[in-house]
Amino acid sequence: MSNDRQQGAGTVGLEHLGVRPRRLRTSPAMRRMVAEYRLHPAELILPAFVREGIGEPVPVSSMPGVVQHTRDSLRKAAAEAAEAGLGGIMLFGVPLEKDACGTAGTDPEGILQVAIRDVRAEVGDDLVVMSDLCLDEFTDHGHCGVLDAAGRVENDATLERYAEMARVQAEAGVHVVGPSGMMDGQVKVVREALDGAGYQDVSILAYTAKYASAFFGPFREAVDSSLKGDRKTYQQDPANARESLRELALDLAEGADIVMVKPALPYLDVLRRVADAVDVPVAAYQVSGEYAMVEAAAANGWIERDRTIMETLTGAKRAGANMILTYWAVEAAQRLARGE
Repeated sequence: MSNDRQQGAGTVGLEHLGVRPRRLRTSPAMRRMVAEYRLHPAELILPAFVREGIGEPVPVSSMPGVVQHTRDSLRKAAAEAAEAGLGGIMLFGVPLEKDACGTAGTDPEGILQVAIRDVRAEVGDDLVVMSDLCLDEFTDHGHCGVLDAAGRVENDATLERYAEMARVQAEAGVHVVGPSGMMDGQVKVVREALDGAGYQDVSILAYTAKYASAFFGPFREAVDSSLKGDRKTYQQDPANARESLRELALDLAEGADIVMVKPALPYLDVLRRVADAVDVPVAAYQVSGEYAMVEAAAANGWIERDRTIMETLTGAKRAGANMILTYWAVEAAQRLARGE
């Protein structure tokens, strides 16, 4: 068969079938109308850092535009987030003093508990106030739990500390706690601690699939991490996907209200598996390294910053996320409100 005949047959076939997918891409209005996935500000959650003992916000050098907040600037950021229509804000505390047990994390007057009260006073129930429930920001060794004599994270001793954290965060007024340490049984212990203290309405956002990722690097600057070594013995191995479904089954059985995959971009396949397997809301955390990577490439003129931000968020939504934690939350919400 000649090339001309092959081309002619193909053309005739298309005309006969009327197969022209490009018809649905002809204009911005057409593309908006047929879009399969749409982002909404209420699906976005802003992670925010509050640092004890500072008079002005401190920029995080590896995350341009992100700061360690003062109590006052955090209140303003929370108000801005509520005004932008965000779904929530996730709070991380950076204390003045750290010790082996992370005492500041369970002190009712510790910076995270104070920040929860500040934000609730500012926004009330107009924004879902969430808090990181983990010891890594508060320990002098930077691990997510209590260490044993050999320097290993001791799972069950750590769970006792998590139960204390859950109670003080709930007492401070948090709506949702986020146990992020990847300890076995953490959701069960936190649920029992909350219920036993009369906080049955406080929800649990389970860090179900949290990987031992290189993308967490800038976050460690943001929380002044003291980490020595790594977290590979308790965070998931990046090589494993099926293991996430085992973690998922355990978290659901233990009482998780929302489940999460972290990071987002390198684990969209895991996010899809999780979303297909559950009937509870699914979150994805677009982590510090994802943010820094885009900002750095854009600063060098290698990519279009604004389009890339929205494309990465849409990718997480398409992979199954019902909500996305992102440092671009306010900016993205404002752009969505403008129809961009």
